[in-house]
Amino acid sequence: MIGLDTNILLRYLVQDDPVQSPIATHLIEDRLGEDEPGFVTMVAMVETAWVLERTYDFSDADIAAAIERVLQIDVLVVENEQDVFTAMIELVEGRGSFADALIGSRCTGAGCLRTLTFDRKALRLPGFELP
Repeated sequence: MIGLDTNILLRYLVQDDPVQSPIATHLIEDRLGEDEPGFVTMVAMVETAWVLERTYDFSDADIAAAIERVLQIDVLVVENEQDVFTAMIELVEGRGSFADALIGSRCTGAGCLRTLTFDRKALRLPGFELP
């Protein structure tokens, strides 16, 4: 496997850099394969969602679509793919941010009874409570 940093995903998804975007596209569409897939960490997924929101002003629906696109690429292995998918659904349903939903999912998966937060939006997610 080959690890992929956030900027590779962003250049591929957004296609906004005349030099780096074609390189990222060639890497993902032509160089990676079943024998040598790309590995995407949850951290890279969270960073990608954050940059799409903050830098590119993507809506929650657009961020979710970008995450779904990454999940559908056969040559990518996404760390904790089911948690990433669940967090994407929470985002689409307007319950919280992608990052908060992923935090909640990972906490639940680790056996936490609840996740404490001061974030009012995160409180709409299952398992989140005020301290």
